[in-house]
Amino acid sequence: MKKIVIVLILSMFVSTHLHAKNDVSWLDGIAAIVNDDVITEGELQKKLDGIIKQLQRDGKSLPAMSLLKKQVLERMILTSLQYNLAERTGIRIDDVTLDNTIENIATQNKLTIREFHDVLTKDGIDFADFREEIRKELTLARLRQREVDNRILVTKQDVDNYLLTQKTQQGGDQEYRLQHILMALPEGVSPEQLKVSQKKAAQLVQQLREGSDFSEMAIAHSAGQKALDGGDWGWRKLGELPRVFAEIVVKMAMGDVSDLIRSPSGFHIIKLAEKRSVSTQRNVIVQRQARHILIKPDDRADMADSRVRLDRLRERIVNGEDFAEIAKIRSDDPGSAVEGGSLGWVNPGVMVPEFEEEMDKLADGEISPVFQSRFGWHIVQVLEHRDYDNTEELQQIAAQKAIKQRLVEEEYQLWLRRLRDEAFVELKI
Repeated sequence: MKKIVIVLILSMFVSTHLHAKNDVSWLDGIAAIVNDDVITEGELQKKLDGIIKQLQRDGKSLPAMSLLKKQVLERMILTSLQYNLAERTGIRIDDVTLDNTIENIATQNKLTIREFHDVLTKDGIDFADFREEIRKELTLARLRQREVDNRILVTKQDVDNYLLTQKTQQGGDQEYRLQHILMALPEGVSPEQLKVSQKKAAQLVQQLREGSDFSEMAIAHSAGQKALDGGDWGWRKLGELPRVFAEIVVKMAMGDVSDLIRSPSGFHIIKLAEKRSVSTQRNVIVQRQARHILIKPDDRADMADSRVRLDRLRERIVNGEDFAEIAKIRSDDPGSAVEGGSLGWVNPGVMVPEFEEEMDKLADGEISPVFQSRFGWHIVQVLEHRDYDNTEELQQIAAQKAIKQRLVEEEYQLWLRRLRDEAFVELKI
């Protein structure tokens, strides 16, 4: 358990730099000026040390220290630019949101907050520093959501095309694990800059094909978001890859390194590390056709009285009065009341846990006792149940998610490039 937590903590600490301007011991020189901010040499060294430990723990080969230092500094510059933009535009993470997030992290690792605090302390991580790093992570995530994610629209046609590709295109039933290197180009790149970058990228391709370690080269040279993970993109289906990659990867054998691939972001190099077949299994669930009546208490004093009122309504229904007619007149759920309390066919996991638990106990035609949820007092009746194959619905949801992720990644890379190009950055080392 401790190992799981520490991996999580270290990955978060590597992703953003620690602002330590109040610690005099760090003020031993300036590594870079970023608009109105600075990155000190001490901050850079602290970040570099953390990344080296992570790479060593993951068993990755380290590139030349000068190249790694340059790569880490560039990541810190991008983080600084994003964080400062978030601050200027009013993005703030309040303490309640922050505390809830940290509590969720602890819960996911089956720890109480006190136990989580103790684990961090034992591993030399100051809880206050960790807390502020999480605040920064949340700030950057909210900035990305506003600037990139919310601007991406996935249409029904996009989803249909994706699913058709999965069925008909060569390689559509495969998953691919790619490694990736991006040699980024600035907007408005000059012909001379383009020529130099292309030559450098071509030299990397040659070195990789001659046996150089791809992870080491990605760590040293890539401007991609996964550079410090050795350029490893993990397992992805064909439709989850950028289109320019998908057309090439189906023709590659495992271990192949691609020719240079040009995109608006720059020059890309990909390696097909692994591939595997994916079988599609049908997903069958039990649906219940149900209807309910909700009584909402007006206030705390009305809690007991509202339950009594619903008990009486239930008794009338059991004695023969029409459930639907009573629901239309007396239910406080406006959405279902007009339909006689009907909820239609209900999938597992859709309702709040208390409602789901009561519904699961009922045989067809049976009416539940009065029970409480956060919405008020309920009774529910299950009319019938059926097995339902929702495979296609799940495929559509997964397709939309995959397309959104791909488009967001592509746009985020371009947005970062614009942010970097428009900033004043002066390197001091």
